[in-house]
Amino acid sequence: MTLDHTDAASPETVPAATAQETPPRPWWQGAAIYQIYPRSFQDSDGDGVGDLAGITRRLDYVAALGVDAIWISPFFTSPMRDFGYDVADYRGIDPVFGTMDDFDALVARAHELGLKVLIDQVYAHTSDQHAWFAESRQNRDNAKADWYVWHDPNADGTPPNNWQSVFGGPAWTWDARRRQYYMHTFLKEQPQLNMHNLDVQDAIMDVARFWLERGVDGFRLDALNHAMHDPELRDNPPALEDGRVRSRPFDYQIKKYSQSHPGMVAVVEKLRGVCDEFSAIHTVAEIGGDHPQADRRAYTSGNHRLNSAYGFDFLYAPALTAGIVVDVLDRWELAPGEVGGWPSWAFENHDAPRAVSRWCAPENRTAFARVKMALLTALRGNVIVYQGEELGLVQDEIPYEQLQDPEAIANWPLTLSRDGVRTPIPWEDAAQGAFTTGSPWLPMSCENLSRAVAVQEADPASLLHFTRHLLALRKAIPALRHGSLVDWSADDDLLMFERDAGTARVRCLFNLSASPIDLPEPATGMIVLSVNGADHDHLPAYGALWLGTN
Repeated sequence: MTLDHTDAASPETVPAATAQETPPRPWWQGAAIYQIYPRSFQDSDGDGVGDLAGITRRLDYVAALGVDAIWISPFFTSPMRDFGYDVADYRGIDPVFGTMDDFDALVARAHELGLKVLIDQVYAHTSDQHAWFAESRQNRDNAKADWYVWHDPNADGTPPNNWQSVFGGPAWTWDARRRQYYMHTFLKEQPQLNMHNLDVQDAIMDVARFWLERGVDGFRLDALNHAMHDPELRDNPPALEDGRVRSRPFDYQIKKYSQSHPGMVAVVEKLRGVCDEFSAIHTVAEIGGDHPQADRRAYTSGNHRLNSAYGFDFLYAPALTAGIVVDVLDRWELAPGEVGGWPSWAFENHDAPRAVSRWCAPENRTAFARVKMALLTALRGNVIVYQGEELGLVQDEIPYEQLQDPEAIANWPLTLSRDGVRTPIPWEDAAQGAFTTGSPWLPMSCENLSRAVAVQEADPASLLHFTRHLLALRKAIPALRHGSLVDWSADDDLLMFERDAGTARVRCLFNLSASPIDLPEPATGMIVLSVNGADHDHLPAYGALWLGTN
């Protein structure tokens, strides 16, 4: 059942008490941010890979969604062993993505359209092709000898400790030049920077200044709690047996010593100081691992650290249920009087499978995509919409012979390929989806081509139009954009919470199941949004209500 837009209030018809003025706030607080994976957004030169000029060409579309900012995944000079997250020059543009002039034109056009620009920063490691590593590995007494994590072997020649890499095998690789091991949390081509070294910290701060001076409005900080290690190199303890299938050695350990070092907080504060040299800068950290809540609080508490953080609570959740949502909110929401940063939320990204494929049976995806997007845009904090999520794109199946993802290739078939969420955006239901005039770097499915932008533009009841409406409501109603989150609860499949902006509230009810729910008593308040035909008495399968109350 599709949304009838007549069931939902327009931003202009929201009650005055609900749409009351609030004191000025930073632009990013409550912002909607659109993540762009540049390889797969728009190709401008026919080589099958998206680029910066292609992004600029499509920025009008992004601005029309109603988002406040874009986050662009890495486009820096790289051998592309991990598709840009192995940076060989922090100040360079990889030729596959264009030139620095292309980047400057992108920023200028985004700002003309009222969009802020966030870019990825990868501080935990570089590529092994970076000039810093080339110098560091030459010998043990050069100027950058201590810029990476090096250590002698054990007496029997084995690695210094039991740490494992995310992509499989020990987190250590032997280098014959230095006759030492170097650490790498990810690929062996991604050597770990030694963030304990003050010269490394200063070099990273200079990189941040370089991009801030070029006009970027903030940073998404990749794998930030992986960026500093225990200098004593103590062994990690084994993970407790919990019955889940482990496909990687990395999953057999609690990463007590290989990540989340408390010294990283001082680096975060130094970075915040650099950002404060420029105005209106937003910083959001990716926080994963064994203790994300502790790291999130440590990295974002107060006004002298980062603005926001997000974790993997939803990105790898096995289902979207009322109980799971409440558990996540219990972990992330602040207790009364507690000081902490502003949360960010994402249901999909370039590493996590498409949510409609993870969480819903194929026959229910149209309705589910709507309730999922309504939930995302109702949460307190910033919301991150991954490219194509507004179209309801599904996870593409990539055959082994066409895989690009190094983790999936190494752990085939037990690790779900990240390639399935990275396939190009279908702009039209035509050859190559109008993404490229050449051969796309990943194949495009007929199912996703049928969800193309042009197809949904022509359908007023499409998810694309619905997403625009949700983002407009969120921007117009202070309780949704800035308000606190209160009274969250789960009653079987029924999720309920309220967003509070002082004298006005928005009460939100979601049926996250394929079975209808008759409410025990009518929900009160003016309907701000009805999803899939919900009303005051009844939530159909994947139905939802936003109700304005005073």
